[in-house]
Amino acid sequence: MYLVTLQDNWQIRPLNEFSHGIYPRHDSEWLPAIVPAHWQQLPGLETHSGKVVYRCRFPNPPEVSRVSGERRWLRINGAFYYRHTYLNGIDLGAHEGYFEPTEHDITTLLRAQNTLIIELDCPDEHNKIGKRMITGVFSHWDCFDPQANPGGIWLPVEMHYSGPVRLHQARLRTEHCDARLAQLRFALDLDAAQAVTIRSELIFAPLTFHGETQVFTVQRRLRGGKQTVQGLLKLREPRRWWTHDLGRPDLYQVTVRIWLDDCLSDEQSFAYGVRTFELRDWIPHLNGERFLAKGNNYPPGDMRIATMNRERAERDLSLARDCHMNMLRVHAHIDHPAFYDAADAAGILLWQDFPLQWLYRPDVLPAARHQARAMVRLLGNHPSIAIWCMHNEAIHLEDTADESLPARLRTYQSAFVFSWNRDVMDVQLKQIVEEEDPTRPVVRSSGEPDVPYVRTGTDAHAYFGWYRTYGSLADGEAVRARFPGNLRFVTEFGAQSFPNLESSLRFMPDPLDDAAINRLIERHGLQAEIMSAWYPWRQATSLAEVIEMSQNYQAELNRFYIDRLRYHKYRPTGGIIAFLFVDPYPAVLWSVIDYWRVPKRSYYALRDCFRPQYVFTLIEPRTFTIGEAIDLPIYAVNDAREPLVGAQLTISLYDPTDTELATVVRYLDLPADSLATEVDRLRLTPIRAGEYTIVLRLIGAGPEFTNRYRLTAEEKTP
Repeated sequence: MYLVTLQDNWQIRPLNEFSHGIYPRHDSEWLPAIVPAHWQQLPGLETHSGKVVYRCRFPNPPEVSRVSGERRWLRINGAFYYRHTYLNGIDLGAHEGYFEPTEHDITTLLRAQNTLIIELDCPDEHNKIGKRMITGVFSHWDCFDPQANPGGIWLPVEMHYSGPVRLHQARLRTEHCDARLAQLRFALDLDAAQAVTIRSELIFAPLTFHGETQVFTVQRRLRGGKQTVQGLLKLREPRRWWTHDLGRPDLYQVTVRIWLDDCLSDEQSFAYGVRTFELRDWIPHLNGERFLAKGNNYPPGDMRIATMNRERAERDLSLARDCHMNMLRVHAHIDHPAFYDAADAAGILLWQDFPLQWLYRPDVLPAARHQARAMVRLLGNHPSIAIWCMHNEAIHLEDTADESLPARLRTYQSAFVFSWNRDVMDVQLKQIVEEEDPTRPVVRSSGEPDVPYVRTGTDAHAYFGWYRTYGSLADGEAVRARFPGNLRFVTEFGAQSFPNLESSLRFMPDPLDDAAINRLIERHGLQAEIMSAWYPWRQATSLAEVIEMSQNYQAELNRFYIDRLRYHKYRPTGGIIAFLFVDPYPAVLWSVIDYWRVPKRSYYALRDCFRPQYVFTLIEPRTFTIGEAIDLPIYAVNDAREPLVGAQLTISLYDPTDTELATVVRYLDLPADSLATEVDRLRLTPIRAGEYTIVLRLIGAGPEFTNRYRLTAEEKTP
């Protein structure tokens, strides 16, 4: 009903061992702190890892509740990673996990002046194949500064007021909906000071549209203590939530009130969207309507996630919408609460990973089971969340840049033989989440390859053209032909590139020297040796040339994947999710947008490739020979809900001297949500060496669009 945020008078002390809540009182032995924040943002703690203790002194605010029996609750919304809390010398208990809020009844513990102590431990985990903390990318990733530690109280600490019955959490799930009726299941997690009869009101008020407010009332007799009240309700003529490309992401403002007679004991309010989501053989359906998922992997919007807010999240989601994306994969972490609210409003679906990344030791299982359930309860009200995934790449992987033969063999072995992480832990987590939320699909672990007659995979990761573990783009074509099950839903592909020049100059010199390259490798993600395998970037004479080479290669590679996956739309492809959307810190990564939110060339290439109406060709990734007959099939596809009528496609072919060899004009009529359709097939027989160009121009289907492809012909080798 009412809350006070404890945002002033915070202090911090780094230490080696905790003292069970007993620490010096003199301010001279404490450093000033900011909450919420990460402690490495504070002067003097830039390189600290491990243990700290926070202290906050605050007065006891006056009573505000009209109902007798007012209760006060200390709510800690998020902190990395192990914590123990004390108030006025009283032990409130320990907690593990960075994203799960905890509440403590402090009604009888408050004084005129209060001292809150939070012991916090976030150690660096040096054994990367036997991790223990469930922090996902924050502890082990190739897209973060390896010397950064996420430790700190990263979300606000609050004091909440309630009457005798506290509403800890209100949960809603849409079990069925159509234009006439929606059936919703609700669960209210309550804490009653004593046995009492309550009246619960669930009020659905239109938030983004004009309509009728609907009120549902439930009366129950409670016993003293914690309990959950559950039930079903039927919402009349619901306004359904859609992605931005399928309709409107309409939301209700849901207010849940707990009444004791005529006195309000507690209430919560949140936005909620009525919708259903299914994966039918990996093809997504929203409210029963089939569509192609197109998007990207979303890292924490900032490596220092405490610095994120609604405005920054909305900016990222606006960039995703402008790129015709309707889904983001929240990669191996739980993001800032503001991000989920912004995704609901933006109409973008989320593939939500649980924060498990690569390998963990077995004693993590009890905490993982608890936190998986906590994730679903915390985030399940968001209509944007479509898919739960329990683990990212449950394989032996310490350093993705290590492509030595022993490292590759260990990775292969863990991918195809028994893995405790994947075959025991992830199976259990999947069962827990399916029990907790039967309305959403649950993926055991991301990146399990599909091998006919051996194993049924999950979503696919494809790094042909980057990691030698995968091979070249030509190898990728062979896999595409032989193992089509890996085309069903692809959630990772891409290549690294440098940010644009202005952004790059913020953290590297021009030109690059060996010392700068080594620093980029050590602190800024650059996989220099792998990049060198695909183009001679080290031979560039300026930083601008390096940037152009890397961004061109990344853009062409992303288009290579998307063209083939759009060709296989629904046959069997249901989702195309690239890697990576934005840089979470200044870096050289797989991103299409840098840390300062400046788009790279590959962002605009993705925007073209994800257009609802798209024309493309498929060319083998090789060099051709003079005199060889080359087929050039031309395809068109329409993802829009409306048919495409009378669009003009101009197909032009140019030789190495830019002389026009042929031009063909076709008029396209495509049904709504069409499959990829062959609209023409050219045949080119090169008669001279050099680079040939195919230009596809589409007019009458949104903004005019041009797609250019190049192929190289050379003399036949004797």
